[in-house]
Amino acid sequence: MLDATDRALIALLRENARIGHAEAARRLGLSRTTVQARVESLERRGVIAGYTLRLAEEVSSRMVRAHVTIVVAPKASAGVVSALQRMPELRALHSVAGVFDLLAVVEAQDVPSLDAAIDRIGALEGVERTQSSIILSTKFER
Repeated sequence: MLDATDRALIALLRENARIGHAEAARRLGLSRTTVQARVESLERRGVIAGYTLRLAEEVSSRMVRAHVTIVVAPKASAGVVSALQRMPELRALHSVAGVFDLLAVVEAQDVPSLDAAIDRIGALEGVERTQSSIILSTKFER
């Protein structure tokens, strides 16, 4: 489905989604029209589903983040996921195998705000138990 050029283009876009077609073309050794056509094709085929924002390191480094593992009551998963999706502090939610059912990445301005968000997660109907690990530093992120 994806050839080497598509994968290289996707890697560039992951690095900087706002890279111009001309700059991407220069880095990949392609024409600008070829890059533009490939980006449009990837978007049309649903390979690229959207673009997102990354905060500057100086802003991001001041945020407090945690991984919160969540045990959900049987048959309550859909309601819990729906409630978690409405929480602005959640950056990601993963379904996982093992002792826990979900893994949430939670981000807040400070420790009290993070604590309040984690308390709200634990208070959701259908959540049986949570366990949190505060992220001290990020070695790299893609």
